[in-house]
Amino acid sequence: MEAAGLTIDLSAHATSPATRDAATALLTARGFDQARTALLAGDPVNQTEDRAAWHTMLRAPEPIESVAREHQRVRDFVQQADAEQKWKAVIHIGIGGSDWGVRLATDACSANGARRILKFVANIDGHALEDAILGLDPKETLIVVTSKSFTTTETLANLRRAVAWLAQAGVEQPYEQVVAITARPQAARELGISPARIFEFWDWVGGRYSLWSAVGLPVAMAVGLDVIEGIRAGAAAMDAHFAEAPIAQNAPAQLALAGVANRSILGYSSLSIAAYDARLQFLAPYLQQLDMESLGKSVDMAGDPVGVPTGPSVWGMPGTDGQHTFFQWLHQGTDGAAVDFIMCREADHQWTEEHAMLLANCLAQRQTLLRGTSFESDRDGLLGQGMPAEKAEWLARHRKHKGGRPSTLIVLPRLTPYALGALLALYEHKIFVQALIWGINPFDQWGVEAGKKMASGILRELHGQDQNTTHDLSTRHWISVLNQGR
Repeated sequence: MEAAGLTIDLSAHATSPATRDAATALLTARGFDQARTALLAGDPVNQTEDRAAWHTMLRAPEPIESVAREHQRVRDFVQQADAEQKWKAVIHIGIGGSDWGVRLATDACSANGARRILKFVANIDGHALEDAILGLDPKETLIVVTSKSFTTTETLANLRRAVAWLAQAGVEQPYEQVVAITARPQAARELGISPARIFEFWDWVGGRYSLWSAVGLPVAMAVGLDVIEGIRAGAAAMDAHFAEAPIAQNAPAQLALAGVANRSILGYSSLSIAAYDARLQFLAPYLQQLDMESLGKSVDMAGDPVGVPTGPSVWGMPGTDGQHTFFQWLHQGTDGAAVDFIMCREADHQWTEEHAMLLANCLAQRQTLLRGTSFESDRDGLLGQGMPAEKAEWLARHRKHKGGRPSTLIVLPRLTPYALGALLALYEHKIFVQALIWGINPFDQWGVEAGKKMASGILRELHGQDQNTTHDLSTRHWISVLNQGR
């Protein structure tokens, strides 16, 4: 099917007219039309946090006033910096949803041409910041910090160290070189960041859905405003398709139905992302967070056990690298996985033969996963080479590919900002529909919050400020050992 300029081929999934009819009936029974309308209208679909998940408004052709205002503020900031030829480098500090989208968009749209060096600091490990500042001129470097809550431990710690780096280099007012992007602008002001350099997004924007907001500012600084605006336009086109297409021709809905069948019925516990374009090296981790943070739930909206396997583990790397890493397991391992193959018809380089080789590999791997190889054909080929019959029989058993493993093929005309935006929105809506079928909330992340809360308590203990006797014995042991070594 066609959707927002993308072509989606689902023919390598197990299906029949009967299952397609049943799937449509299932979505109808789950209230697909009403749920879709509520999502796109900004109704409070995130019920456990009593708020909307209105990320589609961030890329609407005619957004509400507050969104339009922040978009314009980002344009003004970037255009002024470009006109003044200000800032040779940008360090982007953020983690999770405040990081992966910016990395992906910048790398994927690198053909647009780099305007500034863009470095990333996400991990709390000091090596991350050391690597980012290496070779940069502090007086020509802008720090962009992105945190929805402006309380994220790793992000604020990295910001403090980056500001100290500026100060140590003789920057008299280091916070004048800091831009904040947050849903809590007051917290950024309290830290000393000027309101003119604070860009806002809202509680109804989840971190993993925030690229479409002012979070895209570093992308615009690095590769141009037209990139982030093109990404929004492509996503808006996919939103329109999702809103209007009937279930049978609705690409996100059909992807979701295939995903539910693969996970809950056929038993595939993981989904591998195989993007046959080197510029999509960050697509797998981006989708890993989008999918696993959204669908990693075990209770339904009533708080009862779901009763079937939900969200798959998501992993992968670009083709053809993956072919020499884990495709052996995909083809002949006992479990196997569903695979999303993604390719571009046209490249943005001059190496036409290499691009043809890339596409050939993509199609060949997909067909081999689907069709497998024949024991008889392998055996006969070995016999034809003069191999003794007993050895040919033995070796043919090792070479046999079972086949029958499901995959999706998503084809982009080229890797443009528009196509990238459509691709990411396709996955967002697919995940929403999967959550609807499983009856779970894809917009909260209590598992993440629990671990963060525990880490804060342990940090206090490592500073000798608190003591918790309810830890398991191993955790208590290691807190004691680490305290002795401090």
